[in-house]
Amino acid sequence: MTSTMPGLDGKARCRWSDAAPDFLAYHDTEWGMPVADDHRLFEKICLEGFQSGLSWRTILSKRENFRAAFHNFDIDKVARFATRDVERLLADKGIVRHRGKIEAAINNAQRARELVRQEGSLAAFFWRHEPDAKNLASPQTVSTSVEATALSKELNRRGWKFVGPTTVYAFMQAMGLINDHAEACFVRAKVERARAAFKRPRK
Repeated sequence: MTSTMPGLDGKARCRWSDAAPDFLAYHDTEWGMPVADDHRLFEKICLEGFQSGLSWRTILSKRENFRAAFHNFDIDKVARFATRDVERLLADKGIVRHRGKIEAAINNAQRARELVRQEGSLAAFFWRHEPDAKNLASPQTVSTSVEATALSKELNRRGWKFVGPTTVYAFMQAMGLINDHAEACFVRAKVERARAAFKRPRK
């Protein structure tokens, strides 16, 4: 089986982009594009935590519900969530109602605030863990890496939760720290151009 398939427009795309209707736009415009915005980085690492044991299709279909429930993943607002917010979220049928994951998102917002005070921004911290592209495995052949494992360990050391190596690797794929589009996928070149023009955050 090839790693790509032609779309209705004749362009070759990563095969997974055809698995659900929501995937096409996500694949073409978001996945792998480099991100330096703390808000988007925090949202994504939270959603990857909620995905643990589930499919991204489930999470993507609920993303707008998650955004509403978590105040658009505003770090300061989520960090102030209290017991009543946990109960509110557990009653929200539009999201994944898992107490451990909900409490982890709140905890991670608190840890994110600490990290921003210490490192300047989430973006600067995460992008310091960008792998050397020359050392990457072939696209979509692994589910974690040395760099993802190292970042996972550092986040855990800082008190973050639901940030295992596989979760962190998926985060790195999505946020553009690596370009994991298939070699023949037409988006791969677009991501490479974006990464070449991207200014790595330093603080």
